[in-house]
Amino acid sequence: MMSQRDVDLNCNKRLAESLDAEFKRWSIGKEGNLRALLSTLQYILGPGSDWQPISLTDIIMSDAVKKAYRKATLHVHPDKLQQQGASIREKYICEKSFSRSCYFSPNASQSNINL
Repeated sequence: MMSQRDVDLNCNKRLAESLDAEFKRWSIGKEGNLRALLSTLQYILGPGSDWQPISLTDIIMSDAVKKAYRKATLHVHPDKLQQQGASIREKYICEKSFSRSCYFSPNASQSNINL
């Protein structure tokens, strides 16, 4: 007989696998393209996230990209989610988005991103 802890771990593992596949579908083809990731963030965060979509045409200039990037990282920051009492799904998606966004920092070298 499985304990409740084992059941919870099993459930979380299945959720992580499902969300990893969803995250991969969202990010495929956008590797190194911060503008593309920012302009489609609403698709991975979902309708209940309160994220206001950003049009690709609104982030043509690098200053606009930096502003949108800061806004996005604040929106998906793990500490903010803890305070809001987010669901496991929301926490997982935001954690993945946050870790991905840190890699694509507008302050990183130009070889890592396309600004």
